[in-house]
Amino acid sequence: MKSKKETHMTEGSIIKPILSFFFPILIGVFFQQLYNTVDAAVVGRFAGKAALASVGGSSGQILGFIFSFFMGLSTGATVIIAQYFGANKEKKVDTALHTAYTFALIGGLFLGTLGVIFTTPLLKLLNTPDDIMSTSTIYCKILLGGLVFTLIYNIGSGILRAVGDSKRPLYILIACCVVNTILDVLFVGVLKMGVLGAAIATDVSQAFSAFLVTLLLMKHTTQMKLNLKKLHIDGPTIKRIIKIGLPTALAGSMFSVSNMIVQSTINNMGIDTVAAWTAYGKVDVLWWMMNQAYSTSITTFVGQNYGARKPDRIRTGTRSVLLMEMATGAILSLLFINFGSIVLQLFTSDKDVIAIAITLAKMLTPFYAVFAIGEILGATLRAENYVLFSTVTNLVGICAFRIIWVKLINPSGTFRQVMMCYPISWVIITAIVTTYYFIMQDKILKKITPKTT
Repeated sequence: MKSKKETHMTEGSIIKPILSFFFPILIGVFFQQLYNTVDAAVVGRFAGKAALASVGGSSGQILGFIFSFFMGLSTGATVIIAQYFGANKEKKVDTALHTAYTFALIGGLFLGTLGVIFTTPLLKLLNTPDDIMSTSTIYCKILLGGLVFTLIYNIGSGILRAVGDSKRPLYILIACCVVNTILDVLFVGVLKMGVLGAAIATDVSQAFSAFLVTLLLMKHTTQMKLNLKKLHIDGPTIKRIIKIGLPTALAGSMFSVSNMIVQSTINNMGIDTVAAWTAYGKVDVLWWMMNQAYSTSITTFVGQNYGARKPDRIRTGTRSVLLMEMATGAILSLLFINFGSIVLQLFTSDKDVIAIAITLAKMLTPFYAVFAIGEILGATLRAENYVLFSTVTNLVGICAFRIIWVKLINPSGTFRQVMMCYPISWVIITAIVTTYYFIMQDKILKKITPKTT
């Protein structure tokens, strides 16, 4: 099953394959995030801060919720394919490939349809300001209409990464980001189509990415071959995908649910605050890109070594990635606090908006390193098939806590008081996940430790 494009992480050096896998993922996540960032930059500059709030704000929260939910489900496919690949089970890899792709196709069409139908009620539920309601609705509906393309690309790239191929998904993203940027400038800057143009540009480029990843899986990946005539849902395989993916999806979506609740409060604080939250999110996304790259790397590494029954490599790999992400969080915090205002000018020239966004940076970024601990340990547990605990933790520590904080503790709080729910919730979930990890990890790894005779 091994080829030049695929990487077995079960042998040799630990740090080198993780880093060689990490950097293409990081660059790939950067270009993936650049889709919406370019939309925000072009729209903010050519159409004003109301349009900027339309492509972020409530619409961004709704889109984030739907995307994160399905991406969590796709994690199940990534984990089991990584485990099968590490154990050299070729037939099971093939079955998982066709089941996962079919799942993405059906799920994308279904969720996209539901999203279009319920866009307006959801925007109203989030107290979206009247002056950006119509443009937010347009942006949401068009992107949700093309959701199937986004999900096919993401689950396809997840399959490739599960077998150690992190470079070709990156090449696809670079090409599609170039397409998106060109179309953004054309539709928004030249043709003055505003939010509508930005949404269409994103849909077209996402469709291109879905086509390219499908082509790779069909014709240019040596250890597996996607055959559209063989698309089907295998019962036992989909059960495993859902068993691992559904709790992960619920856990991830809790972040989006809590963000939507916070967003509904922010929407009552005026356009400047909404625009600042949107602009800050475009800078803050650099940390979440790093976090996603580290999380994906350790998930693949642990998944392959769990399938290969190599507990010592799992322990060393987890510890190494944890230290790297904590250091990254500390460095980014210093950079954001001291130089964030320069980057924010890419999205807005409004001094009041920038000042609010810098206040956010000073409050939230010092806690990046704390969040990293819970994220890496949780990703390790997910790759070992222990996913339910992190779901419950996120339900309590993220969603429930932030609802209580915003609606009960600080129902009429200032912007600063409302935002404190983020660092406090990160501390809570990290403390819970870390405790559980140290209680359970030795027991988990003992199950896969080869017995001596």
